[in-house]
Amino acid sequence: MNFRENIDIDALMVADSALYSAENLNLMKNLKWLCRVPLTVGLAKQILLEIDDKDLIQSEITGYSYIVKSSNYSGIEQRWLIVESQERKKADSKQLMRRVQQAQINAHQKLTKLCNEEFACHRDAKKAALHLSKQLKYHCLTAIKISKKQLKPESKSKNNSQTDWKYCYQISAQLEADKEAIEIENRTSGKFILATNVIHESQLSHSDMIKEYKAQQSCERGFAFLKDPLFLTDSIFLKSRERIEALSMIMGLCLLVYTLGQRQLRESLLAQNQKIKNQLGKLTSRPTLRWILQCFPGIHLLIVNGVSQISNLSDERLWILQFFPNACRRYYLLV
Repeated sequence: MNFRENIDIDALMVADSALYSAENLNLMKNLKWLCRVPLTVGLAKQILLEIDDKDLIQSEITGYSYIVKSSNYSGIEQRWLIVESQERKKADSKQLMRRVQQAQINAHQKLTKLCNEEFACHRDAKKAALHLSKQLKYHCLTAIKISKKQLKPESKSKNNSQTDWKYCYQISAQLEADKEAIEIENRTSGKFILATNVIHESQLSHSDMIKEYKAQQSCERGFAFLKDPLFLTDSIFLKSRERIEALSMIMGLCLLVYTLGQRQLRESLLAQNQKIKNQLGKLTSRPTLRWILQCFPGIHLLIVNGVSQISNLSDERLWILQFFPNACRRYYLLV
């Protein structure tokens, strides 16, 4: 990574948990970074479980609280900020309830299937019951019983008139919620860990860590269109490193222009105390530029007898264009 050598800046690099690895942290020794810590890091999950909610400090940002810890992961001194979001905690709790309910339905189906199976011996039956119990994430099997069942005779022995009886073993058990497993996930609901190598709070406050990370998420949402199948992103194949870097630079510049245009439009609406209809036909002062662009299809430049004209400029489109600067309106011959 020659990023620091090629670009002489003193900025803070903000990224999601995919960046946080021992290898990447060592590559970024000369950079200031802020990153989310993945729960695959053993120490991270352990800290989340050990935290007492009473020790959390209210942040300047409404709805957030935190506690500070030191870390030396990968041999690099770091400041870890364990953050709890009230809004996210409510959402996580609801999702956990749905997962537990769905897991109960699936576990009941598996248990029913297991109870209908016939095993050759007591040991095999018990092994299968314990195996299923370990597989269940939010539930466990209790009151496990192995019963011996007599099978119907298939045929008589050739040399013996007596019937050869055969036996099998079947399982019966009860399904119960694993309260400890559910409580562990519930305790980590709404919490996440931010890490930075900027140790001193005077250079980057605890609240600023949260603000910077939230700002990174808004930037990430700008590339959400890549997941749209209509954009055909998966049809682009680049092999060389140089071409991948060039495409990344172009996409970054496009997102910058898009964001600036959207911000300027929203500021103009706010300054004039006006609103524009969104996709649902409701008035808003914070429209997305993507929606605005979708409102301008089929507009053409016509030159008739040497006179330039713009076709299909409806009253609604003229209304929208008044909130854009003259440099933009000039393309529609309005300046």
